[in-house]
Amino acid sequence: MRMSTPLESQLQTEVESALAVLRDAARLAPAVCSTSFGAEDMVVLDLIRRHELDIGIFTLDTGRLPEETYRLMQQVEERYGKCYDTLYPDQDALQRLVGAAGINGFYASVEQRKACCAVRKVKPLARALAAKRAWVTGLRAQQAVTRAQLEAREYDTVYCLEKFNPLFNWTEPQVWEYLRTLQVPYNALHDRGYPSIGCAPCTRAIAPGEETRAGRWWWESADTKECGLHRSAPRTIPIQELA
Repeated sequence: MRMSTPLESQLQTEVESALAVLRDAARLAPAVCSTSFGAEDMVVLDLIRRHELDIGIFTLDTGRLPEETYRLMQQVEERYGKCYDTLYPDQDALQRLVGAAGINGFYASVEQRKACCAVRKVKPLARALAAKRAWVTGLRAQQAVTRAQLEAREYDTVYCLEKFNPLFNWTEPQVWEYLRTLQVPYNALHDRGYPSIGCAPCTRAIAPGEETRAGRWWWESADTKECGLHRSAPRTIPIQELA
């Protein structure tokens, strides 16, 4: 199935390649796609819905998201219908975290920041991926040095399932050509210099020439800028501790 609105031939080729990856994921049902409603994730969500692929969609509401992200979540429901599930942090774990480190303790050290991400993101992710065979993401290799070796399909040794990255080789201009040509809704913060959007206190706009993810945890070095959702072996947190 081709797009109802014509795309440039090169991007159409990339779309067809991405769809092939998504169809491979759908064949491994149950398959799910995680979305933070960033630009790349909106491309993947649109492809899944537009082509009626058998892939569930979920998002993690950390409780610290920007208002613009919540507005987009509402827009997505208006455009595509109720198409995603929302998971939240365990309230007891969250209370213990804030009680021990303070509401903004993540600024104090990489360890405390990762502890916050673990409660607000990683543990809910583990619940979402439990008993699934395939996990679809919007990751791109060009996003950061930590993702440079990304492939279209990988075996995730942490969650013990197949991980599919249909946009792994897309460029940022291709992402935006897709969104704008097909009029896919996107986060308003992207127009204000936020190429990568996470929790509000951990995300800022970037300056011209900065790396795409420079605005995420900007007080840390580039090689620590992952929240723990996309980890690789050796396993650093036993999976039973994330359930």
